[in-house]
Amino acid sequence: MGMEKKRLPKTCPACGSVLRVRSMYCHSCDTQIEGDYPLPPLSRLSDEEQRFVMDFVICSGSLKEMASRMGLSYPSVRNRLDEIIGELRRVMPPETKP
Repeated sequence: MGMEKKRLPKTCPACGSVLRVRSMYCHSCDTQIEGDYPLPPLSRLSDEEQRFVMDFVICSGSLKEMASRMGLSYPSVRNRLDEIIGELRRVMPPETKP
């Protein structure tokens, strides 16, 4: 049996609604925090989208460098960024939207 990396679920397997955080736990001191917290918008992106955002930040926001790293054209990388921007706008809470 392989050891697969656990992934944070983002949607309810029963109804498809966006999940919220109910509790958090500290393994070091046994503290538990309970409440009702939304997942941060970046956490609601797919793993692939999160990786793109991290790489983009590491590249200091250079689409040219991203295109080189990914082996894609500049317009392809720009389109991917635009898709992620659209997804972030969709998942952002209304009070934080620009």
